[in-house]
Amino acid sequence: MELTVLFGTFAVLLVAGLPVAFCLGLSSVAALSYLDVPVVIAFQRMAAGMNVFALMAIPFFIYAGELMHHSGVAERLVRLAESMLGRTRGGLGQVSVLSSMLFGAVSGSAVASASAMGAALIPILKEKGYEDDFAVNVTVTASTTGLLIPPSHNMIIYAVAAGGGVSIASLFLAGLVPGVLLGLSLMVVVHSLARKRGYPRGEFPGLSVVSKRFIGAIPGLLSAVIIVGGILSGVFTATESSAIAVVYTVFVSVVVYRSLDAQGFWRATLGAARTTAIVMWVIGTASAFGWVMAIAEVPSTLSGALLGFSNHPLVVILLINLILLFLGTFMDMSPLIIITTPIFLPVATGLGMDPVHFGVVLILNLGIGLVTPPVGSVLFVGCAVGGVPIEQCVRSIWPFYIAMILVLFVVITLPQLSLALPQLFD
Repeated sequence: MELTVLFGTFAVLLVAGLPVAFCLGLSSVAALSYLDVPVVIAFQRMAAGMNVFALMAIPFFIYAGELMHHSGVAERLVRLAESMLGRTRGGLGQVSVLSSMLFGAVSGSAVASASAMGAALIPILKEKGYEDDFAVNVTVTASTTGLLIPPSHNMIIYAVAAGGGVSIASLFLAGLVPGVLLGLSLMVVVHSLARKRGYPRGEFPGLSVVSKRFIGAIPGLLSAVIIVGGILSGVFTATESSAIAVVYTVFVSVVVYRSLDAQGFWRATLGAARTTAIVMWVIGTASAFGWVMAIAEVPSTLSGALLGFSNHPLVVILLINLILLFLGTFMDMSPLIIITTPIFLPVATGLGMDPVHFGVVLILNLGIGLVTPPVGSVLFVGCAVGGVPIEQCVRSIWPFYIAMILVLFVVITLPQLSLALPQLFD
């Protein structure tokens, strides 16, 4: 009965339009009240869920991404990508994908990437004759590459949800190849749609321009190199690297580029504070929700049901991914990582799946949920930036969905795509 209260309250509140964090928190309180457990425990679990040292990296990475956005780093990456791919068929669409991959390597946030790249490229795409829905769809789907290409704060959330036994450095390395593969698959879709719709080619600006823009983008791109290289070399931890990323970004923006003024710094600070508050609030309420599920023995019950469904490991893993794809359509990424990791990770590892590999699969899977209705936060951001109705985008986004799901299947069935780099640096 407690499960009926927990999930019933959550469903009613979600349908009523409350933010997911409030749905999680209030449904946890309702379930504890039904169990005659002091409600204050829910708030204690929320505080405990947020009071994890490794999570300190999240606000710093978010802050670094905001600083890069407001200091013009994103624009330099766009110009670099345009000089490299602008001459291809549908070149601006390819530029959007490559720009998102580059920006993801320095921000680690799909929402930040969709906002920054959308503001920079969607108006240009529309001006050059690209349909509105294409401009938004390529931007939002490409932004998910930043979830895999290091650094990614969602990888940190997964490592914490997994109990701290999974190396953040290994997760960062494991996401690189799948992230690039995802970007390349989206480029194939862009090329196919460009040929079908007759999108124009751009002009090659010359090697001198490409070299100049590449050199200009190096200081920004070095952020990812410093972060990952510092962690792998043992110079600093993942948490320390996030603070170093902020310091380095301020240095590059103020001293090297001289593009961050007081107003931009203030906007970046407010944006980072707002986003951090939302993320941490979601993490806290999801922790309380997960604790109530543990009391109700949901993880063990669901694990038994999954293992009883089939003895074939691949079948069970695919079933887990179908469940995650479904959940991702109406819940945001952070709470799902915290809630589903304790449930599905033991099942996956029991079937012989490496926890680092499972983390990459989980992040990629839930990343698809960020661009699917009805609760696709990245899709909402892209449509808002582009001024395009969600219904219009959803009608034509299916080729991108197919590419993303195919990449997910490849990453599931070929573990070495994720594990080769972590094993190389182990």
